[in-house]
Amino acid sequence: MRVLIADDNVLVRRGIAKLLSGDKELEICGEASNSREALQKADEQMPDLILLDISMPGMNGLETTQLLRQKHPALKILIISQHDANQLLPRSLEAGADGCIDKARIATDLLPILKTLLKN
Repeated sequence: MRVLIADDNVLVRRGIAKLLSGDKELEICGEASNSREALQKADEQMPDLILLDISMPGMNGLETTQLLRQKHPALKILIISQHDANQLLPRSLEAGADGCIDKARIATDLLPILKTLLKN
């Protein structure tokens, strides 16, 4: 599975890339620091999944999700946020995301969530 990581914080992007680099089924195909870059790189790299921060410069992650869903209907989109994912889940799903995770749980829960998305 080719993964694009979109977050305005370089440390978050690099941390997620490091976490995912140990899994042979996952390939980091790119990183983006804002919504415009995320849309552009999704077009160029054709990832299977994008990890998309909800709060980035320019458009927010929900608006970006709607555009990504229109252009790439098969793309898996997982919203990442510093806020409680349970509160954001309804809005994320409504925007077209496949789920969301709060950043505090990335280290423990991201890989199992990605494995589930891989199967669907």
